[in-house]
Amino acid sequence: MHPWLAFLCFWKVLFGKKLPADLFEPVAPALPAPKPEPERAREREPEPRPADKPKPSAAAQHREGALALLAILQREARFVDFVRDSVDGASDADIGAVAREIHRGCRKVIDQYLTMEPVMPGDEGTAVTVPKGFDPAEVRLSGEAKGEAPYRGTLRHHGWRVVDAKLPVLADGVDRTVIAPAEVEL
Repeated sequence: MHPWLAFLCFWKVLFGKKLPADLFEPVAPALPAPKPEPERAREREPEPRPADKPKPSAAAQHREGALALLAILQREARFVDFVRDSVDGASDADIGAVAREIHRGCRKVIDQYLTMEPVMPGDEGTAVTVPKGFDPAEVRLSGEAKGEAPYRGTLRHHGWRVVDAKLPVLADGVDRTVIAPAEVEL
């Protein structure tokens, strides 16, 4: 699983956008249940090794990675609480104070779990050249593109690329859809 793809999928799912169909592997039809074997035959069969377990599909791995990152952001920065709460009646000062704490927690998560680098090095506002054959996933052109690349323009944002992701692995049997458990004070 490519960490950058997992990160992109997370944000697409978070904002209700559809994922590309080629991410999902086709599901094989269900096999009929095996016929019961005599007691002796079952005794001779070795126990399945952990390597014999079926590997999760790429889509399942992306989904789990996105949910794990969301859970970490909630734990460290209460990100989901902030996004889900209405801020319509709050003052700008109150929102700013809360945003400062959330920013601190989100930055901690990114620094701890993700190694990132700019897609296009350089300061914002500097002149850049976009080469012929550029990857549109890496560079988004705005304005009017006339003719063919190379294009010359002004860098508005250098973009981000995840170089390495070190998300914790959850144990089997953990419900990955629970981003944060309910808290009950007794």
